[in-house]
Amino acid sequence: MEQLITINYPESLAFSLKMDNQEFKNEMKTISLIKLYELGKISSGLAAKLLNISRIDFLELLEKYNVSYFHKGLENELESDLANA
Repeated sequence: MEQLITINYPESLAFSLKMDNQEFKNEMKTISLIKLYELGKISSGLAAKLLNISRIDFLELLEKYNVSYFHKGLENELESDLANA
């Protein structure tokens, strides 16, 4: 079952970003999913699925938004593994 999130924003916001309403809607969805991934709340696979793109395309998209492939939890895990090796 899908849910709908509604966000109120001034029309000037999309205009100032040089986007039409659909582009702005897609950007908000993308940014939200990227942030959830960055926080370690969702996987790259789930984010990609919700954006209807491949996982590889999602991982490449992270670079556009200056987000690391590795979220903080994973970085800490890797550091711990290295320390214990």
